[in-house]
Amino acid sequence: MDGLGRRVLIAAFDGWNDAGEAASSAVAHLKDSGAYEPVFSVDPELYFDYQYTRPQAVIDGEGRRMLRWPEATILRPVDPGEGTELWLLTGVEPARAWQAFAGEFVDVALREDITGFIALGSMMSDVPHTRPISIFSGSDSEIVRTALGLERSTYEGPVGILSVLGHSADEAGIPTASLWASVPHYVAGHTPSPKASLALLERLAEITGADVPRGELATEAAAWEASIDAAAADDEEMTEYIRQLERTRDTWDSPEASGDAIAQEFERYLRRGGDGPSKPGRDDPPRR
Repeated sequence: MDGLGRRVLIAAFDGWNDAGEAASSAVAHLKDSGAYEPVFSVDPELYFDYQYTRPQAVIDGEGRRMLRWPEATILRPVDPGEGTELWLLTGVEPARAWQAFAGEFVDVALREDITGFIALGSMMSDVPHTRPISIFSGSDSEIVRTALGLERSTYEGPVGILSVLGHSADEAGIPTASLWASVPHYVAGHTPSPKASLALLERLAEITGADVPRGELATEAAAWEASIDAAAADDEEMTEYIRQLERTRDTWDSPEASGDAIAQEFERYLRRGGDGPSKPGRDDPPRR
């Protein structure tokens, strides 16, 4: 698409930016659906705290015991074909030296003629699992917003590595955008969240024009939703809470709803957020 060009780097990281593992699972799905090869990985000694993100002992295909270290890697499609190329940047959020970390990847992106950058994230929110997953689609670039119909970020506060990477890419002249999925906060025990991953991939396909495979995600999303329905069925308080969320969501989505009514409902949730499970912060999308 015109706003981001034809070689777009898609980024998602484990950690703060990844409620319900929705974003990292979306990128993992892209990786598993095609042939990719690594282009560049950072030196883990420089950026990771092994007491926080420990190396993992694994057994390889020949039965040898090995250590797998935390990493962050750019991957390119082996056979990109025609149309938009989706490159991948995935790994673990670093513990230190974020500016240097971002600088390394932006240098590689410039070297590889990356034309656009999209950050995928997800956050816990006061939303019902029974309704379509909300995706906030934003960009700090007026040109990208106009070309793709995105919104402008107004969020102020603590951020995660996605914001740092996006800022560095933008400073280097690479157009950027971000997609954020709102994951129901009460489904923390039902991760990963394929319904949120599917919603991110569908929106990604819309704004890039790329052929994004969905595989079995629709079936997995239906099963995920059914499992939460079953868990809530025996909990009257949870059932009523979900109904309240549904009523609020339906108010927002109703074509006859006034802007004032929607604003009032949203402000009510913001007031509750200070004491609830979905506090603003990190790389939360801008409040609307």
